[in-house]
Amino acid sequence: MKKHFLFLAGLFILLSFNSLFAQAPPKKIVVENSDMVDIQQTEVPGAIRYRGNVRLIHDGVRMSCNVAYLFNKENYVKAFGDVKMNQGDTVFMDSKYAEYRGNTKFAFATGNVVMRDPKMTLTTDTVNFDRRVQQAYYTTYGTIKDQENTLKSKSGRYYLDQKKFQFLTAVTITNPKYVIKSNHLDYYSNSGHSYLFGPSTITSKENFIYTEKGFYDTKKNFAHFVKNSYIKYNNRLIEGDSLYYDRNREFASATNNVKITDSINKGIVRGHYGEVFRNQDSLVMTKHAVAETLIEKDTLYIHGKKLMVTGKPENRIIRAFNNVRFYKIDMSGKCDSLHSSEKNGLTQLIGKPVVWNGENQLTGKLIHLISNTQTEKLDSLKVLTDAFLVSKDTLGKGYNQVKGVNLYGKFRDNKLYEVDLVKNTEKIYYAYDKGELQAIDKGTSSAIHMELEDNQITSVTSLIKPESESYPEKDLPENARKLKGFIWRGDEIIKTKDDIFPQEEKDLHEKILKRTRAEKAKPDVPMEVRKETLDYDKNNPETKAKVQ
Repeated sequence: MKKHFLFLAGLFILLSFNSLFAQAPPKKIVVENSDMVDIQQTEVPGAIRYRGNVRLIHDGVRMSCNVAYLFNKENYVKAFGDVKMNQGDTVFMDSKYAEYRGNTKFAFATGNVVMRDPKMTLTTDTVNFDRRVQQAYYTTYGTIKDQENTLKSKSGRYYLDQKKFQFLTAVTITNPKYVIKSNHLDYYSNSGHSYLFGPSTITSKENFIYTEKGFYDTKKNFAHFVKNSYIKYNNRLIEGDSLYYDRNREFASATNNVKITDSINKGIVRGHYGEVFRNQDSLVMTKHAVAETLIEKDTLYIHGKKLMVTGKPENRIIRAFNNVRFYKIDMSGKCDSLHSSEKNGLTQLIGKPVVWNGENQLTGKLIHLISNTQTEKLDSLKVLTDAFLVSKDTLGKGYNQVKGVNLYGKFRDNKLYEVDLVKNTEKIYYAYDKGELQAIDKGTSSAIHMELEDNQITSVTSLIKPESESYPEKDLPENARKLKGFIWRGDEIIKTKDDIFPQEEKDLHEKILKRTRAEKAKPDVPMEVRKETLDYDKNNPETKAKVQ
């Protein structure tokens, strides 16, 4: 008896579930009003014709028109003349002609179609609307307008629940400030968010942007681009694996493999994080940062933990901070910080500066390198306070040394050819004749004049109250062959452009390159906008008060 009861209970539950999930029969299209009804009309066999102020309803959608042909058996209607269709208070569609199938909840409208919701208006020739999945699509040229933008495309699909338009053919978004063009774009009409896929451009008076995967908030005017992207201003090109852009502030930041090109001053700044402030004509670069400047046929490389480039093109200034190093084929050096002006051609090396020109080492409290702004050639240098010039003698027996309060040098073809030292000068000079060391000259004077050829010292002349003595090599002890304050930093000489980077910067660079290669090897996935982009308003002091 108990088993029989359990069997019946199980059967009852199964039948209940079958009844619950059984598909309900489709609702019928109902005519609410019509001025005239033609049941026996012969124009369209199998249909009833309704004329004048026709109103129909079906499962949440209402229709009105001048003339309607209703096929009761098929649950299908054809509507003519001033056709209006609305789904609740969310979607409205007007057209000259429409068809609606009640069994599949599918609508077709053509002839000056206007589809509206509270946020946008779509005008096109033909629209297909599938109510079951809440999607509308068109394959005729269409125009979409909302409060901020006008979109024009050959075809498109509208996902009503998400308020999202998807375009897989050419589409243009026109905003008073810019124009977006793409062949694959998702646009959310409620938020103004645009997701760009494939080659896309954003053009404005201020700049030109290219990306193959990106996000643009058309209401707040900020963006994030993550594939083959760049931003081009009048004289700057900003490239990087990931670009962030704020049009309101004309601010851009770039992350990983960043390259900023200055077309006017023939300069490039590279690194793995950079910021550009267009209105201030300034940029900041960190993480393996290097500034590359073309000088004649050579390139000057400058590295610092932080690089800053500011000012208009004709008055551009480069500043580098913390463990600065620079290199070009015939000159290199180090200092704590660097300040270089395009306008006057002056580069200041500040904080324990050292410069190597060939085999010559120059040190002092402050070093100035002066370039000719017309020819862009290195013209002269100044070593101010505690000036010291050291070079190995030609046979490596010791070090030629001169020191004074200040040093002034002149360049020819980027090589030192003349040097003057003034005030309290001292010298140690190895004198050779036909490759044989003749003597070691040691002395003091008020000034010293030197001449060089191919970065080698050819003569040293003491001027004004010179006191000098020549010693045979054997008569001058080793401890007397170095002037007070002598330091040879030959093991620090920067011999290649890669030597400007400390080891920790090289390690960081390799780590980022490795990660970049791994990311590029992965399958392409839909874009995820980084959190700081979406949280922009919360973090921006200018809009923080408004958000709170």
